[in-house]
Amino acid sequence: MAKEDAEPRMGRPRSQRFNSLFSEDEFGDDHPDAPPANGGSSWSDKDTSLHPPVPDAFSGSSPGTLSDSMEGTSATSPLSPTIKAGWLDKNPPQGSYIYQKRWVKLDADYLRYFDSEKDTYSKRLIPVSSISRVSSIGDQKFEVVTNNRNFVFRAENDADRKEWIRSLQQIAEERKSKAPERTLMSLAADSATELADKSGFLELRGFKHKLFVVVVGDKVFLYKNAEDYQQKIGITYIEMNVGNVKEVDRRGFDLTTPYRIFSFCADSEQEKEEWVEAMQQSITEALSNSEVAERIWAVESNRFCADCGSPKPDWASINLCVVICKRCAGEHRGLGPGITKVRSLKMDRKVWTEELIELFQKFGNMMANEFWAANVPPSEAISPTSSSQERRRFVIAKYREGKYRHYHPLFGNQEELDRALCAAVTTSDLAETQALLFCGASVTCDTRDPQCPTPLALAERSGQRLQMEFLLHNKTSEPPRLERMCSEEKPYSVHLPSITHSGFLYKTPSMVKPISERKGPEEFSRRWCTLQDGVLSYYENDRNTVPNGEIRVEEIVCLVNNPAHAHGIENTFEVYTEADRLYLFGLESSDSAREWLKSIAKSFVHPRAEELLALDFERLGRLHYKGGLTLERAQEGWFALVGSTLHVCSEDGRRQEPLQLRKLQELSIQGDHEVLVLVERRRTLYIQGERKLDFLGWVHAIQKAAGSSGDTLSEQQMTESDVPLLVDRCIDYITQCGLTSEGIYRKSGQNSRTTSLLEMLQRDARRVCLKEGEHQVDDVANTLKRFFRDLGDGLFTRRWASEWLWATTLEDEETKVGKYQQLLAALPPVNRATLKALINHLFRVQCFSGENQMSTHNLAIVFGPTLFQTDGKDYKAGRVVEDLISHYVEIFNVNDQEMKKQQDEITAIMKMREASSSGTQQAGDFICTVYLEEKKTETEQHVKIPATMTAEELIFEILDRRKIAVKEKDYWSCFEVNEREEAERPLHYSEKVLPILHCLGTESYLVVKKQVSMENMLIYLASRVGDCKHGMMKFREERNLLGLGLSTGFHDRYFILNHSWLRLYKEVRSHKPEKEWPVRNLKVYLGIKKKLRAPTCWGFTVFYENEKHEKQQWYLCCDTQADMREWFATFLQVQNGGALWPSERPKMRVVRPQQDARGPAHQNSQGTVGECPLSRGQHGKGFWDRSDPGTTTVSLAGGFPLCPPGCHAASDAQTWRRRRLRVKCDLSAFCPQLLRNV
Repeated sequence: MAKEDAEPRMGRPRSQRFNSLFSEDEFGDDHPDAPPANGGSSWSDKDTSLHPPVPDAFSGSSPGTLSDSMEGTSATSPLSPTIKAGWLDKNPPQGSYIYQKRWVKLDADYLRYFDSEKDTYSKRLIPVSSISRVSSIGDQKFEVVTNNRNFVFRAENDADRKEWIRSLQQIAEERKSKAPERTLMSLAADSATELADKSGFLELRGFKHKLFVVVVGDKVFLYKNAEDYQQKIGITYIEMNVGNVKEVDRRGFDLTTPYRIFSFCADSEQEKEEWVEAMQQSITEALSNSEVAERIWAVESNRFCADCGSPKPDWASINLCVVICKRCAGEHRGLGPGITKVRSLKMDRKVWTEELIELFQKFGNMMANEFWAANVPPSEAISPTSSSQERRRFVIAKYREGKYRHYHPLFGNQEELDRALCAAVTTSDLAETQALLFCGASVTCDTRDPQCPTPLALAERSGQRLQMEFLLHNKTSEPPRLERMCSEEKPYSVHLPSITHSGFLYKTPSMVKPISERKGPEEFSRRWCTLQDGVLSYYENDRNTVPNGEIRVEEIVCLVNNPAHAHGIENTFEVYTEADRLYLFGLESSDSAREWLKSIAKSFVHPRAEELLALDFERLGRLHYKGGLTLERAQEGWFALVGSTLHVCSEDGRRQEPLQLRKLQELSIQGDHEVLVLVERRRTLYIQGERKLDFLGWVHAIQKAAGSSGDTLSEQQMTESDVPLLVDRCIDYITQCGLTSEGIYRKSGQNSRTTSLLEMLQRDARRVCLKEGEHQVDDVANTLKRFFRDLGDGLFTRRWASEWLWATTLEDEETKVGKYQQLLAALPPVNRATLKALINHLFRVQCFSGENQMSTHNLAIVFGPTLFQTDGKDYKAGRVVEDLISHYVEIFNVNDQEMKKQQDEITAIMKMREASSSGTQQAGDFICTVYLEEKKTETEQHVKIPATMTAEELIFEILDRRKIAVKEKDYWSCFEVNEREEAERPLHYSEKVLPILHCLGTESYLVVKKQVSMENMLIYLASRVGDCKHGMMKFREERNLLGLGLSTGFHDRYFILNHSWLRLYKEVRSHKPEKEWPVRNLKVYLGIKKKLRAPTCWGFTVFYENEKHEKQQWYLCCDTQADMREWFATFLQVQNGGALWPSERPKMRVVRPQQDARGPAHQNSQGTVGECPLSRGQHGKGFWDRSDPGTTTVSLAGGFPLCPPGCHAASDAQTWRRRRLRVKCDLSAFCPQLLRNV
């Protein structure tokens, strides 16, 4: 590097290019600064002298454009308009006379120049705020003078030069004129501009020297060196709303944009991880929505952090009503949700209701600080440059202890405080309510008003919306407590037991990030530790009286017992606290470590959950969760992880049934990584991440425990019936796609694919979806065989394998079957269930021996050595398998009902495969991905689709998984969505799902959601006479001639639809139809592609396929929503024999209405169809909405026999008998004779 620095900077050949961001003139500028001594980056709290060249915080200007090519793109932050752009000659430094042509752009924030007008990233970046003077220097040249250096440009003529000088002087003067308008707080903040999220030196591929890189907000800035950074003269900046970060190797990572890939290299792996994390957060911020932030920033005091004064704070505490910066928000999170509930202004969109935004606009940081910061000594105040330790101290003193608050005159008199609160909530005085509440008034106090028993009810009756919002967010808030009142601060109603323990422990420095690598012995220090009076203290040695530090037991939220030898000290354990800090301790003796764990656990675990202490836990702690019937609010519970079992004890002391993690049907993270969803067959648990550090630990531990952990059957992921999920997946796939495959199980698949598939299934079979086309039948079959061949202890177990082989020598068949039954009963439950599932599968395979050539004997030859792991050395292994298949019904006690079900499935599979071979269907997936309400990763449900499953059964399967209560008028349906056509079709409740899956293309999927139009369609069908529908619709046909799409446009046509035909006439008076189609061959989808520019929104896409498999497609448009609903209802009726909806839903499925059990990720349902604004005039909310003003209720006490003979309504008498219907005000749709009778 020294050699390179010593190279002469003049006279570089013009053709030599180093990088598109630099040219020879840039290399001729000042010498680059050397990197810091540690070779890494510098965080903002360590180096506060370096600031990115961002515009003034609230000058009203916006970030500059990247280039003309970017001006049409959508970005989260508004782009500054280009004031002037054009070609100029730029004079390189060092006195060179060779000018270089540059494309120069000026906007409200920057003067930048590029190699060409098509470039996105500039070669030099000069902030307008740093320009002090612009002057003419002759020969069409002009000079731009900044605080530290000068830039010389040459225009083509004097007029162009004058225009550039005028534009530059005007924008520079505008910037200077705005300076006096800023407030004192703004000036204080501007002394540090906007602190960088991450800064330091990085290598960039193509550059000889390291560049100084700065991540700030939603941009990444590149500088030649740290001096340029201080002078605000940069190379370019990267808008992160178009960026993506990817790790490449141990120290390298790529920042990819549509215009260029920036390949960076850090000095260490840890440095790389910090850079990647900072850039990913920048991307998140760039893609976030700033609408809420802009509205809250409209209040002057909200433009600066309530704690440190940093500008543009984009976080808030929604219960304290303060707007705070990102660094203070981290310290707020450490206080816990009982004191402050931190949310992002830009990312947590769902929490920001209109009432909450109004509350922040009326409250403002000024009003909040008049209470919380009324008595802050100047020596204890913090600033934007304060360190993390200073912030933590200040935030704890301000909010947890209430040290600086303005005490209410009634402080200390609980009864008077409560009475005053009841009076304050009926007024608009929010400041009084705040003072009372955080000086001890109870938000749930008794108002002595039976009609309004709580302050919240009083506020509601008084119409005080903002008071209600403030009380709701402080329902569980704890009032401040001074440290000397620590006995009252404990979050429990009873005192924890006082545990005393002491001894030497090895300890590492506390951490704020999860432990990602093994700690060596040299990283531990030996400390004398004591646990006494609710405090865990650690000293330099056993003679010192002043501790190096201490941990209060009420702040401990999690205790982790690490496996032996996880670190350099043999036995280690971890302690997590509310402040999001991690402490690692260790001992050489396992017995001593166990005693410490037991003592610490006893000291912080609530007595109501003390039964968890008897468990040999790996992780123990408290978390907030939702589950069961209490989904309206989160409750605190105690969790203990033991192996693959998660034990839960609720806040009222009730111990719930443990969760078997390996049997989970779903394990996912939702809500921006803040909710862990655990789905069992009978319940769903939502674990909330209030504290990031220990929540991440729980997530990783639960994910690991829910996976396979060894090579024995009991260590695999399981189904509900105790069959390994790997075995179940393979059997299901082969049953669906390979029963008729010749030589199934005899042929070997490709070894590499088999190995890869087996590894994926063993890693997490829950995430693997076997699909025909992606996976070969022989590969899956080979995977199943290899799993059993390599199985630890074998399927028959080493203990009993010899007994099974001996049983084959028995000559009497009845005796032999009896012996097999005895040996089967002796196997462990998992082995027994797995053996039954496998033999059942082989029994099905041999049923197709005519096609697959695999008879019982052939299967036995293959599976005997595999299951007994004998490598073919003992012929009796094959005899055992042959006997088990031949006597499957007797040995496994298969009853008639099971056999009938299996025969029905085999028959259905045969018909399906025959249809597939004849070309009427395509092979489909046996494991299907179905979405709930909208297509998102967190709404995915992987469902096994038997051949006999109907759409109704699939719907209830999905709803049962999510514990969604089905109310009487909830018309849940399964929709087939075609994304390419931007249309969807509700499946009939009796329609078989499997054939639909075979026909789905890559751009189609299934989604379960409410069909809000169903009730209106049923009312229409019940009210009309006959099953014929006729009327005018607009028609367009898509013709494909020689591969060319020929559009004929939309034309008015007259249609008649009856129970068998759909006929098209040119006009109403026509006698002969132009076209006609049999109804049974039509598929009608709701919605039309946007690019067709349909004349109305109310349309259908219709597919027709004749007996020769010739396909046609056309589009129909109705004039009104009601017309479309009536046409579609008639289509469904004639295609399904008049039964649109089952007359009775299964009673066990319908439960009383209760709180939505889907959790925060499912509160707002959204549809999936493109151009069809059929719900409340908005896009994508579903199809029809009962939004007519006013409804009336008609009670049909006598049922539909009131209708005259011949009325179609009478045919649905069973469906509508004794039901109450909500009918629109316009009752003309009902049968007139029926209405007269009613």
